[in-house]
Amino acid sequence: MSEQNSALPVAGRDGAIVAWILYILSIPSANVLVLVGLVLAYVNRGSATGVAAQHVEAQIKLFWSVFWISAILWVLVAVSAVASAFLIGIPFLLLFGLLLLLVSIWFTVKSVLGLLALLNDRPA
Repeated sequence: MSEQNSALPVAGRDGAIVAWILYILSIPSANVLVLVGLVLAYVNRGSATGVAAQHVEAQIKLFWSVFWISAILWVLVAVSAVASAFLIGIPFLLLFGLLLLLVSIWFTVKSVLGLLALLNDRPA
């Protein structure tokens, strides 16, 4: 009986797959596609069921967590850039720039893992 249920289409699965792909393509698109993916996740939020619903929620949570972490890091980069005029901000500028890069890599890796999990019908 469980084999029969797994053959049924899960509402929102295709949208969640497309949203993960758009998240993965965010870096080459200068983060434009991640916004499209976020809108798609919000559109699918009400109709997605099962595993797809878990992925949609994970996509929304991932976006907003990375958004706020990046916003804080950009503020720290700006403060460090001003402090660089006095030479004390240069190490911090490098550190916060590196952290921004790591957040971008983490976002992409998390998106790839999310897509692979969804393709294998596993929760996010």
